[in-house]
Amino acid sequence: MRITVDTPSVAPDTGHTVATPRPARSRMQTYADFARSPEGHAALMGFVGAFMITFGGFGAGSVRKVDPLLESWHLSWLRFGHGLVLSSMFVWIGVLLMITAWVRLGRTTIGTGDRPGAEVTLNELRAIVGIWIFPLLFAVPMFSRDAYSYLAQGALLRDGFDPYAVGPVANPGVLLDNVSAVWTTTTAPYGPIFLLLAQGVTEITGDNVVAGTIGLRLVMLPGLALMMWAVPYLTKHLGGKPTVALWLAVLNPLVLIHLIGGVHNEMLMVGLMCAGIALVLERHHVAGIVVVAIGVAIKATAGIALPFLVWIWMLHEKEKRAAERLGTATDDPQVIDPDAARPSQDMPHPAFVFVKIAGLGLVVFTAVFAAASLLAGVGIGWLQALEGSNKIINWLSLPTVLADMVTWVTPFDQAPVLHLTRKMGQVVLGLALIWTWWRFRHSEREAVLGITIAFVAIVILSPAALPWYYSWPLALAAGFALSTTTLMVLVGLCTWLMLVFTPDGNIGLYNFWHVAAAAFVAVVAALSLRKVDPLRLRATPTPAEAAAPRP
Repeated sequence: MRITVDTPSVAPDTGHTVATPRPARSRMQTYADFARSPEGHAALMGFVGAFMITFGGFGAGSVRKVDPLLESWHLSWLRFGHGLVLSSMFVWIGVLLMITAWVRLGRTTIGTGDRPGAEVTLNELRAIVGIWIFPLLFAVPMFSRDAYSYLAQGALLRDGFDPYAVGPVANPGVLLDNVSAVWTTTTAPYGPIFLLLAQGVTEITGDNVVAGTIGLRLVMLPGLALMMWAVPYLTKHLGGKPTVALWLAVLNPLVLIHLIGGVHNEMLMVGLMCAGIALVLERHHVAGIVVVAIGVAIKATAGIALPFLVWIWMLHEKEKRAAERLGTATDDPQVIDPDAARPSQDMPHPAFVFVKIAGLGLVVFTAVFAAASLLAGVGIGWLQALEGSNKIINWLSLPTVLADMVTWVTPFDQAPVLHLTRKMGQVVLGLALIWTWWRFRHSEREAVLGITIAFVAIVILSPAALPWYYSWPLALAAGFALSTTTLMVLVGLCTWLMLVFTPDGNIGLYNFWHVAAAAFVAVVAALSLRKVDPLRLRATPTPAEAAAPRP
């Protein structure tokens, strides 16, 4: 279903085709047609799911320890006993509705639905993103309590403390009361620009937790907007389909529920990183590095992209010199050596060019970071604070899995074994990052693939991992041409990651039945991307199934 705003007509005097705006009634009819279509029904289903998550979150989400707002509305019963059970049901049903709607839209987007020729346009998908996140803007933090830490760290900077030197415990108050106990003494692991944003939110909202949470979500929206532009745009260079990329990396419930509902600064970081990479691919090298540097000043993980962008810049320099030599632009690998690091006719001394480009990039990055740190009035203590993530222990991290497996068959305690496996993981990760950077240097597409693989390695081998970390590689992987089987695997993985945490932010990985239920739903979601009714629950077959030959 495609929404069209203008129709072409021919001007009688000039013969040129001009766009004639459609009457408002015609546009409204088009919108009404979409609302009545299966895609419109899926969009509505996702909105209902988001609304149910928001309502259920008041009781089952990562609620405040003392919530005077619920008490004034006489809704405190939602947090206890049967009320908590009801709230949890609302959240989980809402999550399942959003996943179901997402998969239905995915079938239409990739062309595996039961209606040949049906489609969803980019603008329709973008509109659906807006529809789905609207209820989530007013939810309590979902599946994580990080928002309370963000507000407490912003209040530290607001009240004259250095968040890189002291934890939220140094500034008692309402905001501290809701920070998870494990993070009260931990210094901020985020960049200076994010601290400035959190400070700005707390200066406007004071110690009002509700207003502060909504304010943080509004601060994240530019990152969402950048993703909605950059992720489809990357397909121009990576070979994918824009609508599939937007559906997979942005409309994904794992992204919307965790990054918007959970209020995570990955929303800003990933959006800035994708936009910066897109700018570098379009040969706006300095601007792209500036944007990625801003992303690093939100969260350090974005910095992984920078070394790979040097290869892209060098390849562009080779193409530029070849064009000057030939008198015409070309990217033919028979004419231009596709190895950015190998001497060639157009670049006889690539090491010198590398030093020049990397040096310029480093200067740009340092200038951005120095300006941000100066504005925030802080130093680089956040680098040391990155070790605070070691307090997170769960089976999403391979070193943790290995440590627990050792303790199952030996008399050793977890702590020393975990310390060893994490050190081993860091060594392997360092070697993997170096190998990946050197290996993927032969084209723009290879360099972006290298960034994607590097992010996957970080998520798996780092001491700590959380479900929303997978939004880092997913945003870039979505730009490539992916087979239906690959998309099915990603749908299953994203669904499972969405379900293995509980709405209040606790880990469900150590409950067998919770993990089993999440795995079952993930398998059904993956199969549903290719087959409308994988469990054969329908009384009558779909037209596609009815037309299929019987064995």
